[in-house]
Order: sequence, then C-alpha cells, then structure tokens
Amino acid sequence: MLRQEDWPVLEYDDNPTAKLNPSHFAGEGFDTDKMVITFFSEVMQKLLSSRQIAKACVIPGENPVEIFRFCERPGVLLTLGQVGCPACAGNLDLFHAMGIRKVMFCGGGGVLDRTIDVGQVMVVDGAIRDEGFSYHYIPASRVIYTDPQVTERIVCCLKERNIPYLQGLVWTTDAIFRETADRIARRKAEGARIVEMEQAGCIAVAQYRHFSYGALIYGGDDLSGEEWDGRGWRSREGIRYDLVQLCAELVEAIG
Repeated sequence: MLRQEDWPVLEYDDNPTAKLNPSHFAGEGFDTDKMVITFFSEVMQKLLSSRQIAKACVIPGENPVEIFRFCERPGVLLTLGQVGCPACAGNLDLFHAMGIRKVMFCGGGGVLDRTIDVGQVMVVDGAIRDEGFSYHYIPASRVIYTDPQVTERIVCCLKERNIPYLQGLVWTTDAIFRETADRIARRKAEGARIVEMEQAGCIAVAQYRHFSYGALIYGGDDLSGEEWDGRGWRSREGIRYDLVQLCAELVEAIG
C-alpha cells in the first residue's frame, strides 16, 4: 500500500509487485549465484587480454550489459558497474532475478577525511541516503546499513589475509557537482568517511530482495580540504587490480 506523504520520495509503497519487474527481463538466468561488480574498466581489459576472464553473456537492451566469468573461478561472474543508483542498483536487481545471491562491489570514492590514503580500502558498514533510488525499496531513514553478518565475514577474510582496512559509512549522493562545503561538513559529522554514488541503492536492493551484499571502497580523490585534490586516484592500476582479485575471493566467502 502506498503511504501518502508531503514529498513524493517519502511515499513508500510496500506492494512487492510493480508493473514492470526484473523477472520480465531475466531470461534463462545465470548458472551461478556469485558476482563481482567493479568500476575499474582498465582492470577488466587487463584481465580479458591476459585471459583471466572470458565473456559469459551479454544482457541485451538499449545499453547492453556484458557479463564475464573468472577462468580460474568459474563460479564467479564479473561486470562493470554503471554510475549512480538507478543504473547500478537497478542492474543489481536484474542480476538477482537472473540468479545472483552473493555480490561483492569494489570501487573508489572521494575521501572526507584526509588521513585516508589513496588506495586505502574501506569495508562499507552502511550509507547515508542522500539520493532517491533507495527510497523506492526501503522505507525512509537517514542511514541504511549492510548486513552485519556479511560485513563480519568480509572483515574476517581481510584479517586472515593481513590486509589493512578501514570500516565505516559512505555518503551516497546523486549530484557529484553539488558536494558543497556545508553539505560535506554535515556528512562528516554524521560519520561518513567516503562519498560515492551507488551504495545506498545497492544495499537497499540487497535488503529488499534478501541476498548477500558487501562492498569495498578505496580512498580516491580528496574533498576534505579547501580545494578538491584529485590525488591521481584513477591511475592506481595496481591497487585497482588487486581489489578486483580480492573481491573475487571474498564473494565465495560471504554467502
């Protein structure tokens, strides 16, 4: 039932059936339930050219989605994430309808704390919901949290591998060009350590559809000072490559 509110984004509807559902596009589905979503296109090209991944299928549409498979981990799929909750989390809902039940996300984001080095990995505990997509899946709240059991499994795996990590909240925003000084200060005060554009939506889909989801975000550009500092974060190929490989291992452990 639709709960009427003054603002449309707050009008949560708990009806599980929409006019258009992911099942309408699911087709035959995948032959595995594990997937890694990454934003590192250059890593995918490297994995493809070195024959560490192979194309599994293409989901047709106006913007076809390519799905790859790890050759040494045939039960793990890999795809390139799309920017923003509607595209990235919307695709995630479709992937779930096609059989995906365990997902690891790896990407980068802008740091709100300058002590976070470029490439430092953060385990996502949750997201401040400064976007619109997640409110169509989960009733309004200021923060949405990841499944603590899944998060704990990720943390245990990182500890076993002696991989240093941070843990905390991200700030999910729709508007990359409206990250103002006052808004940044408010989000920092609320506990956000990194700003990005997908996590609130992806976490909401995972909660709504009841599947395992975890995310590692590495520290990228710096928004904590008076001026924006790119810090050359997109050129850190080694960090990005290692993070994709790590997530391929982790997705097998989070179920």
